[in-house]
Amino acid sequence: MFFYELHEGDNEVYSDVLVVSESEWEPDEFFELVQTIRRRIQDIYIHDTLSEAIAVELEREHGFIFVSDDRLVASVNVSTEESENFLAELEVELADAEEDEDDEDDEDDDGTDYRAVIVDLDPGIRLN
Repeated sequence: MFFYELHEGDNEVYSDVLVVSESEWEPDEFFELVQTIRRRIQDIYIHDTLSEAIAVELEREHGFIFVSDDRLVASVNVSTEESENFLAELEVELADAEEDEDDEDDEDDDGTDYRAVIVDLDPGIRLN
């Protein structure tokens, strides 16, 4: 198994994606493959990030495995402190729990997920 990583973003906000292949790709060949896919989908992808969209295409078209949170079976929090070691809930389990809560009370918005967007704006530039 050969592991490849896609990075997206700057130093403050970024996303990393892992893909796995049974075949070894030379780094420059993998780069060119990713660039080809990026050029084709960069204006039309529907995923949260461009790197996720590229990973999906690598899986669909080239036999890679996109190592996404959806594929996790277990998550363990580890620490040198005994009390901080535990089996963590997966996002799928959390989503199921939220769905059950939503069925009980449709007006409860406490389970809302948030995404951060950091923007540097020049106050001298009019946006409209």
